[in-house]
Amino acid sequence: MLGYYLDLALRSLKRNKVLTALMVLAIAVGIGASMTTLTVMHLLSGDPLPGKSAHLFYAQVDAAPDAKKREPYDVLDYQSAMDLWSAKRADRQTLIADSQIKVHAPQANQPPLMLMMLSTTADFFPMFDVPFQYGRGWSAEDDATHARVAVISADLNNKLFGGTDSTGRSLRLRDSDVRIVGVLKPWRPSPQFYNVAGGRFSEGQTAAFYTKPEDVFTPLGSGLEINGDNFQPFTCWGRPSMPLHLQSAPCVWIGLWVQLDDAARVAGYRRFLEDYVAQQKALGRITRSDTRLRDLMQWLDFNGVVPRDVRLQTWLAFAFLAICLFNTVGLLLAKFLRRSGEIGVRRALGASRAAVFAQCLTEAGMIGLIGGVAGWLLTLAGLWLVRRQPTPYADMVHLDPGMFLATFALAVATSLLAGLLPAMLAARVAPALQLKTL
Repeated sequence: MLGYYLDLALRSLKRNKVLTALMVLAIAVGIGASMTTLTVMHLLSGDPLPGKSAHLFYAQVDAAPDAKKREPYDVLDYQSAMDLWSAKRADRQTLIADSQIKVHAPQANQPPLMLMMLSTTADFFPMFDVPFQYGRGWSAEDDATHARVAVISADLNNKLFGGTDSTGRSLRLRDSDVRIVGVLKPWRPSPQFYNVAGGRFSEGQTAAFYTKPEDVFTPLGSGLEINGDNFQPFTCWGRPSMPLHLQSAPCVWIGLWVQLDDAARVAGYRRFLEDYVAQQKALGRITRSDTRLRDLMQWLDFNGVVPRDVRLQTWLAFAFLAICLFNTVGLLLAKFLRRSGEIGVRRALGASRAAVFAQCLTEAGMIGLIGGVAGWLLTLAGLWLVRRQPTPYADMVHLDPGMFLATFALAVATSLLAGLLPAMLAARVAPALQLKTL
């Protein structure tokens, strides 16, 4: 019967081309607008490490004496960070701190570049599934000995070495030479989840969450020795001495991530943080007892990494889709009721109400499928326009297979929903009354 209903639906659509075009256009425009904004929303709010994010946690303790603050600072002071990291109470743990640095490759015919450098620890790469094109990350021993080694991004490798395997070559960071031990594959996490801090305080700060990852990665100890006075503190609660020595300054500037592979390890690490704060309070270094341990998705949500304008645009787009849906309901109602005579004859010849209802829904579904194709094209056009906008995440916007299928599913579901009321009314047409008017 489905083939028969499809044939009837196709004939009906050809018979009323203008009305069909209006319904397809209404669905296509609504789908195009809503799927464009939904795709951007999906990109910005998706899980950057599916299957692993629930095991990655961001740790917070607060050495600041301000008792009025309701939340600990987003990052740690140097002593707290090193104490927690050195305790090795997690399955893996990594420290992060970024700074600008002058980079030059003696072998490359390129002028020096001012780039962002992330000073971190060896577990950073396996914890965050960072992909390598050449070489590998450094070892825990390199962290301990402050080895002069570095990992560079694919972009920097292309600029300085033409994309060839540059492991083993030298790179000058400021006034020090380091040896390249690894080159990343093109890697663009969305958002830059490992370095999220302060987003909830400033709407403009969220733009930083979608910038490209740093071009140079070094062991934390090496980075401090090479570029110590260029690390920018997140905030300070006292007047630091000059010149600034961040290792002893009353400032917070280092982030700590830990990997905890089961619930028992999570509970144990929470107790460890509380015990550490209690110990430091006893020593008089810390006055506040606040600790936090949020998993990756909780941390992103807490910092509000999805820009508010994107959320608003998504709601407005779906409101527009609802308007298109109501317009489609009206057009389908007019179309089906104009065929009351035809429906009456079918009913008089033995067609059941369920058959008439199924036929009308099949026609609505076919309209939705055609509207989905047109909506998909409008979605591609909308995403092309987004990519041309001056936003940090514009170059990452694309329609993945899941959103491609969602476009057609939403179009068909919308048209079927729009066709329910008209199909029900068409199925209730009284055959005798219609036959009298023929």
